Amino acid sequence: MDEQKHRRRIHYRGKYPRRFEEKYKELHPEKYGEEIAHVLAKGNTPAGMHIPIMVREILDILAIRPGERGFDATLGYGGHTCAMLEKLAGKGHLISGDVDPIESAKTEARIRAKGIGPDLWELRQMNFCQIDELVRETGPFDFVLADLGVSSMQIDNPERGFSYKSDGPLDLRLNPETGVSAAERLAEIDMDELAGMLTENADEPYAMEIARTIVRERRRHPVQTTAQLHELIARALRGVRLPDDLAGRAGGSAKKQALAREELVKKSSARVFQALRIDINQEYEALYAFMEKLPDALAPGGRAAVLTFHSGEDRIVKKAFQAFFRQGVYEDIAREVVRPTREECRSNSRAHSTKLRWARKSSGQAGK
Repeated sequence: MDEQKHRRRIHYRGKYPRRFEEKYKELHPEKYGEEIAHVLAKGNTPAGMHIPIMVREILDILAIRPGERGFDATLGYGGHTCAMLEKLAGKGHLISGDVDPIESAKTEARIRAKGIGPDLWELRQMNFCQIDELVRETGPFDFVLADLGVSSMQIDNPERGFSYKSDGPLDLRLNPETGVSAAERLAEIDMDELAGMLTENADEPYAMEIARTIVRERRRHPVQTTAQLHELIARALRGVRLPDDLAGRAGGSAKKQALAREELVKKSSARVFQALRIDINQEYEALYAFMEKLPDALAPGGRAAVLTFHSGEDRIVKKAFQAFFRQGVYEDIAREVVRPTREECRSNSRAHSTKLRWARKSSGQAGK
């Protein structure tokens, strides 16, 4: 038998690995528990992992009882799913959906390794806006959760192209097997449409400057990587006036002025990537459809919770809950948005922008 060729572990510069593929310990949490605990203690998310947000608040709202039937509309890393399975205590049934075939397969393997079988839990690769098709098969649910955030393992993996922080292909698709990539979208969109997208999807204050630069420069060099897009955003913002908050902090110092402009570019880059992701995955359209179909997916007295991560999502959820409440479809809804605690935000920096809203279907309502 041929001897297997020995492979040396990837070496990296400095004390700590920086690139995603170099973080071999973080990418294997089952082998390196102490290292994972160290990363978590610093308030960071280990590479390839995702820390579920507002688990206690969600469980309080959903009030899950053994024997009930539920739907986790966005599986992700599976943290919320596992917490809900614990509440079912081996009785009832939970279905988790996810549009991402790459990460959902990994999550399924982790959950099955816990000894959880299909009689208690099953995975469906689906967009959560298809909840009506699922309910025709299963019947209505006692509880539904939708966590609308992109998972940390998607953001951190440069091959997925979700972040400007690491260079990689400009993709941004939740399901890379369907649709067009962000690079393909930027190659054909006109300037006014792009500026409108950046404004509508991310409230980008420099939408026209960025759109103009992208459209002008793509004629010479197609925008195909995250680093290229980040550089174009920086180029577009070189001549703009710093907003008052950044200008005030920078003062007259040239060094502070440069740092302030760097921060400006980072904030705009985050918004541009968000806007593109929402557009190519048709996230608003999916959310509108989900919120419209949600009442019919709930059993009488059924509870629903939705986690949002930016103002556009929150407005859609808020208005839908309020509209159905006024119609008497929901007997109670969140009067105020629920936010994560300070302690959770300190331990998980990605929790800061989270908003949680909930609704409970009227007990006498079998449908809308």
